[in-house]
Amino acid sequence: MMHEQALPERNIHTGEGPVFPPAARSLAQVISYITHPLFIPTLVTFLIIQSIPEYMVAFKPMSKKFAFDILYFRVVAITVFFPLLTVLLGKQLGFVSSVYMKTQRERIIPYVAIIIYYFWAFYTFLQEGRAPRFYTAFFLGSFLAVSISFITNSFMKTSLHSIGWGGVIGFLLALMWGMHMNVSFPLVITFLVTGVVATARMVLNAHQPFEIYTGLFIGIITQLAACWFLVI
Repeated sequence: MMHEQALPERNIHTGEGPVFPPAARSLAQVISYITHPLFIPTLVTFLIIQSIPEYMVAFKPMSKKFAFDILYFRVVAITVFFPLLTVLLGKQLGFVSSVYMKTQRERIIPYVAIIIYYFWAFYTFLQEGRAPRFYTAFFLGSFLAVSISFITNSFMKTSLHSIGWGGVIGFLLALMWGMHMNVSFPLVITFLVTGVVATARMVLNAHQPFEIYTGLFIGIITQLAACWFLVI
């Protein structure tokens, strides 16, 4: 007698795909935490400072370490601390039932807040004129990506993880095409990380494939558009 191939169980609660073993889901949850899109602006800032610090010389009027520490503090405050504070306050006030924001409706207030924070970051860097144009363009692209995602949120639960990592891919492509920088190695690594992140979100049944692909498209296109607008 032929034995049927064992397949993952269907999710009987949501009907959104197979239920993976607890170990796989735990690993996917950890990956989702450490690759959360809120950390991406800080990661991009770190990579720029470490790999091409000569473009950030305008931030060093006193000492290199002090100036870069202030930049890190500023980026973390605007793109990590304030958004997290908004979500926690929303949870306390009953607008958000969980910090995971599992429904489209729960994402509305955090979306609006993050749009404001990202525009704040972009506008202040642009007005100061000390940051390189491609760095300012990254925040413009992030603002555009979240704004478009806010609109698509009315129709689907677009993956913020995919938007974030698609944005990193788009940013590196912009550096390659707009600034003629050799970013082949970090681009390959980012593609691999993006694939792992997208897989983790699918394992958790957090999104449908179309929501993943839509997020990637939004992230890539908005970064390229921002680079074209500010740099090229």
